[in-house]
Amino acid sequence: MRIHTGEKTFTCLQCGKTFNSSSNLKRHNAQLHNGEKPHACQQCGKSFSHTCDLKTHMRIHTGEKPFKCHQCGKSYTCKDSFEIHNRIHTGEKPFTCYVCGRCFTCKPVVIIHMRIHTGEKPFTCLQCGKSFTIPTNLKTHMGIHTGEKPHACQQCGKSFKSSGDLNTHIRIHTGEKPFGCLQCGKSFRYKRSFNKHQCSTSEEETLS
Repeated sequence: MRIHTGEKTFTCLQCGKTFNSSSNLKRHNAQLHNGEKPHACQQCGKSFSHTCDLKTHMRIHTGEKPFKCHQCGKSYTCKDSFEIHNRIHTGEKPFTCYVCGRCFTCKPVVIIHMRIHTGEKPFTCLQCGKSFTIPTNLKTHMGIHTGEKPHACQQCGKSFKSSGDLNTHIRIHTGEKPFGCLQCGKSFRYKRSFNKHQCSTSEEETLS
């Protein structure tokens, strides 16, 4: 009868969430608080607490991206990623840093940003002890020790340690020069060249 009445008399003592049956409460405790992950992916072996999480994960293997942005056409495997992307178009930034007031589109970015203020660098290289704020920076750094360059240019075959370095290199092939001087109109392929130009322009203005 509790299903029909909506009554929820079974309460989780750890988080306070209520359920309409003892079996639902038991399942909740096992999956959320006890770390039980009974739903395994048959392709890669990764396990999940809920069937819905497994279903979302399976889209990595199938390539299915059911959440499509009607403004730019970009598609996503899960609803959360789609909603975060949509904020690019709406301009919505609901997550605010309480230290400096800067706003962000999603909570994980706020957490990473907060490390600027706290100085926290939780990702440490086991070989040299250098620490980083985000795991991707640690992964890029590890290339110094391993010599690994996993990001290869499709046009010339040259490899790079990071995707950022590869993207910068690709401008040689595309001719893209994204850094433009507002004073003289000259454009530059690399930010360092643009900064050098800006400094020389400022010096000329000071001397004149």
